[in-house]
Amino acid sequence: MSPLSDLSLRWKIPLRVMAAVLGTAVAVAGALVAREYDEIRQNLEGHARSMGRVLAHTLVMPVLHDDIWRAYEILQSAHERDPAAPELQAEVVLVTDADYRVFVSTRPREFPIGSSAASRGGAYGLLRAELSRGAENEQRVLEPPGSPVYFVMSPLIADGVALGHVILGYSKTPFLPRFLGLVGRAVLVTLLVLVVILPISWVWARRTGQPLIRLAQAMRQVPLELEAARLADLPHSRDEIGQLGEAFRRMVGELRNKQELERQMLVSERLAAIGRLTAGIAHEINNPLAGMLTAINTYKRHGDGDPLAAKALSLLERGLTQIRNTVAALLVESRIEDRPFAPQDIEDLLILVETEAHIRGATVAVDDNLASALPLPATLVRQIVLNLLLNAVAAAGNGGTVRLRAQATDDRLVLAVFNDGLHIPHEELPYLFEPFTTHNEAGHGLGLWIVYQIVQQLNGEISVESEPGSTTFTIEIPYGQAARSNAATLSD
Repeated sequence: MSPLSDLSLRWKIPLRVMAAVLGTAVAVAGALVAREYDEIRQNLEGHARSMGRVLAHTLVMPVLHDDIWRAYEILQSAHERDPAAPELQAEVVLVTDADYRVFVSTRPREFPIGSSAASRGGAYGLLRAELSRGAENEQRVLEPPGSPVYFVMSPLIADGVALGHVILGYSKTPFLPRFLGLVGRAVLVTLLVLVVILPISWVWARRTGQPLIRLAQAMRQVPLELEAARLADLPHSRDEIGQLGEAFRRMVGELRNKQELERQMLVSERLAAIGRLTAGIAHEINNPLAGMLTAINTYKRHGDGDPLAAKALSLLERGLTQIRNTVAALLVESRIEDRPFAPQDIEDLLILVETEAHIRGATVAVDDNLASALPLPATLVRQIVLNLLLNAVAAAGNGGTVRLRAQATDDRLVLAVFNDGLHIPHEELPYLFEPFTTHNEAGHGLGLWIVYQIVQQLNGEISVESEPGSTTFTIEIPYGQAARSNAATLSD
């Protein structure tokens, strides 16, 4: 496996795009260089053919009259000493007879008159074989294999008779500077193009790969951290990446539903166990409660009529009645009778909580606008407020503050219990109302669960906001037509 296969897409895609751009630029530059080279070669061959034809036409008469000096002058006049384009200048010009013997040349010392050009060896040694292969009366370009020189041969013809040949020899070396200059310009243009294209390609490739990277990061959080999966960052396009992101969102939604169902099943199992436990406890508690209430009723009828004792017994009777109704509310099959929730209930709750608040050094304040009784079961509402106040006092601690706000509107009762003590961690809020969930070492974990069950029974809503220094439980209980119907059902 290639080491590049383990690279992240944030690098792999840009590198591949840059490699493709670089390869394309090199290929285009190579094609342009090859094209320019072909054009240079064609220009040179065109110039050489034209020069060969002119010399062949001019040299016919000197060759016929065997005028070597005149032929030499013609060759020298055509051979520039400092040409403007060296690659167009022939290295040597040979005039041969029909038997390929030298008649005259621009280099008489290297190619003496009457000698064979092949005697010099090298490229010229191969030239004789190349000349004999083609038609003698046609102009040709000869390039012996492996030769650093190529030749342009033009026939000398007079009255249809071949008198000899004009051979122009061109070295391939002068091509090199022009070719290197051409390559240099191509490289420079390629670099300029890459300087412009590569940053654009890099940014485009990074943006193309970013959705896949975000999708991979979200998938790494499955299934342990579904709540932390940042699904909002996934692509929403209609292409394949967007479709993959949409499929992943659906999968995460189904996994969350599955987790929620599992949590509800666990809660249901706990509730079933608690239901069986509370049913047994409730039946055991009801017997002594009934005895105590009977004793209080007997004393009120046959007692000595002491006002202080009567006031104390009245408070005890209300407390014991609330305990009996609260226990009865835990039994599904029970039917409870209750009175409306009145402003006096707020006063009773404050009396019951002040002792605990004094022990813990907390301050309790009440803000309510209740002017008359509300059509809500007093026992259940008292139980809600009492549990929340006791929890708030325990959380506030020494020097803390607890506030109860009770506001009645036209169709609902709004209760809010605030404390400035220890806050509830964010990750524990979803499990706050499950049974046996407690933040107090002395607690049993049933208080908030009972509050939640009562609120649900009254068709209400409960919410929690907690941050360092501020925790507020807010409850809204309706007492409109739906609440009256619920109350009537409970009293039947």
